[in-house]
Amino acid sequence: MGILNTIDFIRDEIKELPDIDKKPSGGIGSFSSRFGYAISLGLKEKEIFFFGLLQWTSIGIGYLLWVQMLDWIPEEVWRSAAESDEGSIADWVLFAWSFVCVGVAAFPVGILTGCMGATHFLHKQGRESTVATCLKLVLPQSWSLWSFHWIDGWITVNQILERLPKKNDRTTPAERALNEALYYAWKLGISGVLPSIVTGNNLIKSGKNSVVFVKDNFIEVAKLRAGYSALCWIVGIGAYVGAIFLFMAVDIVPEGDEVYGHIYTFYFWAAVPILIAVAIIMLFLRPIYVLALCDLYSDHLDRKGSEVTLPENPSKSISAIVAFGCICLIMAVVFIYRNELGVVDMLSTPYGSEYKSSDEQ
Repeated sequence: MGILNTIDFIRDEIKELPDIDKKPSGGIGSFSSRFGYAISLGLKEKEIFFFGLLQWTSIGIGYLLWVQMLDWIPEEVWRSAAESDEGSIADWVLFAWSFVCVGVAAFPVGILTGCMGATHFLHKQGRESTVATCLKLVLPQSWSLWSFHWIDGWITVNQILERLPKKNDRTTPAERALNEALYYAWKLGISGVLPSIVTGNNLIKSGKNSVVFVKDNFIEVAKLRAGYSALCWIVGIGAYVGAIFLFMAVDIVPEGDEVYGHIYTFYFWAAVPILIAVAIIMLFLRPIYVLALCDLYSDHLDRKGSEVTLPENPSKSISAIVAFGCICLIMAVVFIYRNELGVVDMLSTPYGSEYKSSDEQ
C-alpha cells in the first residue's frame, strides 16, 4: 500500500518520544470528563448520533460482505488449511477481498466521521450544523478522509488478527510487545489527522500537523487515547464472552460434524456479538473520542493563533465518489459472476497443492 509509506512518518516520529512507552494513568477518567461536552453537543446537534448510526451500518455491511467469500470456500480447502503449513492461492484471493471490503466500509465511515468533526467546528464558530451543511464541508476532503480511514482500518484489522491465537505461532513476547508499541504509536500519532483534514488540509499535511499536535499536547492526548482504548478493550472482551455464550446456545456445528463445513455459519453468527460491540463503540464511545480530539485540536490552534477556515468546494468530491462507485461495481461483478470469473476455482485450491506441483515439475 504505497500511500501508507508516505505517512508512516507519523508513527516513526511519535515512537521516538521519551515517554511513549509510559501510558499515563487516569485515562478512563480523562475520557469520562469529556462525556458531558459530547452529550450536550449531541443533544443540540442530534445529527452526531445519526452519523454514528450510519457508521455502524457501514461497518456491518462491510463485515457481512467479507463473510460472503467464506461461503465460497469448499470444506476440503478449510481442512487442508488446518493440516498444511503451506499457502494457497485462496489466501491471496481472500486477502484482496478483505482489503477491498475494508476500503468499501472506509469511505462512508471516513465521510461520516468527518461530519462529526465538522459539527464541532461549526458549533464553535456559532454556525448552524445540519446533515447537509456537514456534508457540504466534508465532501471536498473525500480523498483524504477515505485514504486515511482505509489505512487506519486496515492497520486496525490486522492488529486484531495479530492478537488472535494462531497455529504454530512462533512470535516471541518481545516481538509481540514491539508490535503493540508500534500500533500504539500509530494510534496516538494520528490523533490530530481527522480534525486537520476537516479544517481543509490534505493527508500529508494533516499527518505533519498531527505530529506537532500530539507532541504539544502529549499528556492530554495520551490520556484520552488510553481511556478510549481501555473502554474499547472492555467492550471487546464483552463481545468475546457474548460470542462464547451465543455459540453454546446456537447449534453452529451439529453433533458428529466437523467445523470445516460450517466456517461461514460460524462467522455469520459471530456478527451478532461483533456488531453489538461495534454499536456501543460507534454510537457512544467514538463520538465522545472524536469530539474530544476536535476540541483539543481547536484549543491547540487557538494557542498558536491559527484561524480555522472550513473548506467549501463540493466539486472536489466527485472523483472520490466515482472511484468509490467503481469499486462497489467491481465487487458486485465479482459477487455475481464469481463462477464465470474463476474466483470459486481459485478459492477451491487446496493448501500446499500448487507448491507440490511446482516441486514435481
